[in-house]
Amino acid sequence: MGLQKDSNISIGSLKKGSKNLITDVKGVKVGHVTLDDGKVKTGVTAVLPHEGNIFKEKVMASSCVINGFGKSVGLVQLEELGTIETPILMTNTLSVGTVSAGLVRYMLEQNDDIGTTTGTVNCLVTECNDGRLNDIRGLHVKEEHVFEALQNASENFCEGAVGAGTGMVCFGLKGGIGSSSRIVELDGSEYVLGALVLSNFGSLKDLTINGDSIGERIYREQKEEQDKGSIIMLIATDIPLSERQLKRVAKRSVIGLGRTGSHLGNGSGDICIAFTTANRIKHYSQTNIIDVKMLDDDSIDKVFRAAVEAVEESIISSMYHAHTTVGINGNTRRSLREYLK
Repeated sequence: MGLQKDSNISIGSLKKGSKNLITDVKGVKVGHVTLDDGKVKTGVTAVLPHEGNIFKEKVMASSCVINGFGKSVGLVQLEELGTIETPILMTNTLSVGTVSAGLVRYMLEQNDDIGTTTGTVNCLVTECNDGRLNDIRGLHVKEEHVFEALQNASENFCEGAVGAGTGMVCFGLKGGIGSSSRIVELDGSEYVLGALVLSNFGSLKDLTINGDSIGERIYREQKEEQDKGSIIMLIATDIPLSERQLKRVAKRSVIGLGRTGSHLGNGSGDICIAFTTANRIKHYSQTNIIDVKMLDDDSIDKVFRAAVEAVEESIISSMYHAHTTVGINGNTRRSLREYLK
């Protein structure tokens, strides 16, 4: 769960949440379906913003496309309206259509008013290319895997080579799913900010852990690869923030990303989505005017720092928890743990 004490890696100065996961934000749950069989190294990861009906009770959100080499679904309406109304799904690039269709089916089953007495639904699906380890042309992800991932959603979940992260590569080593959280004190109360990443980017010689250029040492033993991957970064919090403030928080994810050694390569799709569970927007409002809370901008630096630390640790955690994987055509990516001994 995040980086543990036995990793001998300590990132940042802020207090971590009890699980050191994105699910330290109350109501957030994460589920995986892992497809790991020979040349098949892929899957689905689902993130539920809260435990209720997300379509009828949307969360305020924003996104930041840092480098737009990506094929995500749903970002246009997210940017326009500033809300998320479905779970957030992650998968491989060529399975975005299938996962989107599965998520549509799930939302229709949950809401019989969609497409009849009300409008349609903006499904949110993100991706990275796992073709270096996975038989991506085989289209092994099916719609039923979406339902399984959603049903598996829990406050406790695995990191590393699981779910959508099963076939991902980060800094030439094994990447995948990583998560972390930080505590922010405001007005005498503790709030939580959590991050979750799907890591699939970077050149080995650039890998930096807490300021240590470890990649340069590992690089001497490995064949170098061009940076041609991507990363999806999710930030969740229970701090009351507006859509504008959430976009500002999402932008800070690039600092955590850069601290690990990324230079945002041409072929890297670097996207961050940030949401708050504190401000919820009802699909069926009883009033024309609704009340929302927001943070005083003069206090937002604490949130920025929490976002940077949580994203940075999540990326390293995704590699730390990933096991060495042999994929299609015998392609092998080793676990970071092998180089931390």
